[in-house]
Amino acid sequence: MLDALFHALGDATRRRMLRDLAAGERTVGQLAEPFAMSLAAASKHVKVLENAGLIRREIRGRTHLCRLEPGPLASADAWLAHYERFWTSHLDVLDRLLRDEQASPSPSTDGDEP
Repeated sequence: MLDALFHALGDATRRRMLRDLAAGERTVGQLAEPFAMSLAAASKHVKVLENAGLIRREIRGRTHLCRLEPGPLASADAWLAHYERFWTSHLDVLDRLLRDEQASPSPSTDGDEP
């Protein structure tokens, strides 16, 4: 599921659509509008978002309404949080080493001062 999620999030158009949906439900036409794209092109993006579980589409007559489903974003956040903790701990160690190196007197080179 994460593969489909990151594939969906890997496109700037789809990320913008998700941002717009965070403000409330939109029709496919409304999602297409900022990009001046056809309804067919917008529908392809919507389908990718649907397959990733990021949106739900409801058909009312001829209108397709899309709604954000934020649950899968929590899975991505949890996956990314693991690596955030990993890098934070490693960078903390590096920070301590650099501070220790700065605090310790540097060895002189043959007693010559520059």
